[in-house]
Amino acid sequence: MKIKPFMGVRPPKELASEVASRPYDVLNSVEAKNEAGEKSLLHIIKPEIDFDPIADEHEQKTYDKAVENFKLWQERGWLKQDSKEMYYIYAQTMDGRTQYGLVAAANVEDYMTGKIKKHELTRKDKEDDRMIHVRIQNANLEPVFFAYPDIDEMNKLVADWIANHEPEYDFVAEDGFGHTFWKIDDDNTNNRITEIFANVPAFYVADGHHRTAAAARVGAEKREQNPNHTGNEEYNYFLAVIFPESQLKVIDYNRVVKDLNGLSESEFLAKLNESFDVVEMGTEIYHPNKLHNFAMYLGGKWYSLTAKSGTYNDNDPIGVLDVTVLSNLVFDKILNLGDLRTSKRIDFVGGIRGLGELQKRVDSGEMAVAFALFPVTMRQIIDIADTGNIMPPKTTWFEPKLRSGLVIHKLS
Repeated sequence: MKIKPFMGVRPPKELASEVASRPYDVLNSVEAKNEAGEKSLLHIIKPEIDFDPIADEHEQKTYDKAVENFKLWQERGWLKQDSKEMYYIYAQTMDGRTQYGLVAAANVEDYMTGKIKKHELTRKDKEDDRMIHVRIQNANLEPVFFAYPDIDEMNKLVADWIANHEPEYDFVAEDGFGHTFWKIDDDNTNNRITEIFANVPAFYVADGHHRTAAAARVGAEKREQNPNHTGNEEYNYFLAVIFPESQLKVIDYNRVVKDLNGLSESEFLAKLNESFDVVEMGTEIYHPNKLHNFAMYLGGKWYSLTAKSGTYNDNDPIGVLDVTVLSNLVFDKILNLGDLRTSKRIDFVGGIRGLGELQKRVDSGEMAVAFALFPVTMRQIIDIADTGNIMPPKTTWFEPKLRSGLVIHKLS
């Protein structure tokens, strides 16, 4: 894989926690407006919050405000560009577990040729929206989140660096997650990192499929517009944080459904018994304990559902996934939900909210039934990407999310 160090644009040490923000796509505009402090990057990545009332995020005045704010943050010294190219290390801590990523400029050509592998479909309208932000700022304001197969030398290099150098940033955000950041300002170390990654066969998009596609498309667009293109221009690269696969944890991504397709609860349970071993677990929250075991909340009770042998295909990288099993045996066969990407009868709940959120939404009467799934593994994601398959919608949830604003990559 081709990566390079870059001259990051980032906040001074004392302002990092004020400038850094949650990503654009985990907050709606109202939440962002309530959360954004004076120096928050949210004013740049969600500039509609600077209008009263909140503006349409796709209006020209909103895009203009984004450009204005990015310039202003630099003029005020809230964002400053490093004087030399370097890699950075970004560590995230959640529930006592820390993962260490390399912040690098990834190569557009590697995405275009399929060496940066994806496991989700992207929507062109969402890609186009992100492209506008990259294009108008001439910068990647938010990183994408990649995984790579573990390399002992790289793990040791990172461990040695952080043991012998003070971090640039070290703070706990309002959500309780820790963020620590080092700059690697030694040329020999940076050169070795580039050499190590030249032997890595692939990167895997963990989170940020639309941002990755948009960044690569802008790079390709700039290449076509430049008659003197050499391949070494900064626009041939985009901002990524790359983690060894062993350090990443995928958490569950669960489902709530509004109705039982005209069935009574007893009729629904009877139909489930055709494909699952159904065990009533009582009123205490039940967590799935293995692949092909599901938790279901219905009528004030939790149930364990274990798919019967022969109802799934463990030799198929898609067929082995519990989202596939649940979709085939329940959402298609019993509930007739249709395309889950467009159905108004289903909603998806990230596991970070806990299974209590599922129970709450059913108890409120908003939803009729909830299903909790056993999380997929990084190995399953890699198998799917390597075989050119695509995950069903809303399969993976990575936490913690990358903080935006710790470092920015300019395209020139």
